[in-house]
Amino acid sequence: MAFYKKQKLNGKWYPRAITEGRPYTTDDVAARLSLISTVSRGDTYAVLANLGDVLADMMSAGRSVKLMGVGTFYCTCQANGRGVDTPEEVNPAQITSVQVRFIPEYSRGQRGQVRERTLVDPRMEWIDVDEI
Repeated sequence: MAFYKKQKLNGKWYPRAITEGRPYTTDDVAARLSLISTVSRGDTYAVLANLGDVLADMMSAGRSVKLMGVGTFYCTCQANGRGVDTPEEVNPAQITSVQVRFIPEYSRGQRGQVRERTLVDPRMEWIDVDEI
């Protein structure tokens, strides 16, 4: 189940998703994955613990990384506020920050509409936290 609370914006009320409790950890994910696979919890933990370094290395090569059933990770950059007058003047020193972006995996129907998102359980039940 997922949780929401009521939030007022511009005079109207809307539901806002919230998280409850502590975040699940790498150990929690490894334990769950080991239950549904033939890989041990320790082996799964080792893979997950190294995933960040592997993704960073792959994306630093200028490529995106698509994980089946999860989604695609890619990098974007921000430049300082001062542009330059010609394309020849553009250089890496203008880059002030790098962000990792993520697009969850999805599939489209015949008419192009998003049919399924792998990280959104279609049976998700929403509970108002003010009513529990």
